[in-house]
Amino acid sequence: MKVTVVGAGNVGATCAQAVAEKGIVKEVVLVDIKDGLAEGKSLDLWQTAPINYYDTRLIGSTNDYSKTADSEVVVITSGVPRKPGMSRDDLISINAGIVKSVTENVIKYSPNAKIIIVSNPLDVMTYCAYLTAKKSKNEVFGMAGILDTARYRAFLAEELDVNPKDIQALLMGGHGDTMVPLPRYTTVSGIPVTELIDADKLDAIIDRTKKGGGELVNLMGTSAWYAPGSAAAQMVEAIVLDQKRIFPCCAYLEGEYGLNDIYIGVPVKLGKNGIEQIIEVNLNDDEKALLEGSAKSVKDVMTVLDNMNLFE
Repeated sequence: MKVTVVGAGNVGATCAQAVAEKGIVKEVVLVDIKDGLAEGKSLDLWQTAPINYYDTRLIGSTNDYSKTADSEVVVITSGVPRKPGMSRDDLISINAGIVKSVTENVIKYSPNAKIIIVSNPLDVMTYCAYLTAKKSKNEVFGMAGILDTARYRAFLAEELDVNPKDIQALLMGGHGDTMVPLPRYTTVSGIPVTELIDADKLDAIIDRTKKGGGELVNLMGTSAWYAPGSAAAQMVEAIVLDQKRIFPCCAYLEGEYGLNDIYIGVPVKLGKNGIEQIIEVNLNDDEKALLEGSAKSVKDVMTVLDNMNLFE
């Protein structure tokens, strides 16, 4: 079984490493447009196999998608970061062109692959890949909620001085400042988090979670890669091993939560067929209002893409 990761930058290479070290597939193919980058990183990672005791083969490719043929899952991390002076529309236009081209190449050689999008702006890039691939909505989805909930749980574990393994949490909405953390669905070994932490501290953690990506950019001068790469690898594992994991993912809604024709973060069941179920949890009026506000923000960005007329 084969998994492909497109984009050999920090996120893509971390994802490839995490998938390889799980030992769940025979081969991981790393693809990049920069000459020699994917080959070099794949070789470097393969040389860790005797040290870290795994036997997943890592193959690098400079824009040769024939090596990705018959991949079970493809993770797309390609794209450019937003630079000073670049408008949101500029970023969408550039990255949409990249994601569209990559998706076309992916589908050419692996028409049955499940496609995970990590490229930003994530919700609209997932929509872009869906329009390009012309596949079932269950086979094209985005990684955001797993990363966001990981940040949320990490901050809670630090504040409560507990093991992060014992924290379960749910986030919904778009990937960014409009995400919707749900304290009512956050527990520590089954105990509601609201019984363990003061409201003001919980609100501060929620706010920090919403700005989690920006915090890392301010510290490092670039976006995160360990947590995003690991989050995408966890999704790959759920699909390859048919684990039926319940994760928050960027999924296409057609009436769920009262939302239509939109890619946005919701809880799903993830297995060998991709998204096998969209789970609708009960939201109170405040939570519904937050989700609807997030959806409006995401829809505005999707409309920008629609108006670019990149698709037939």
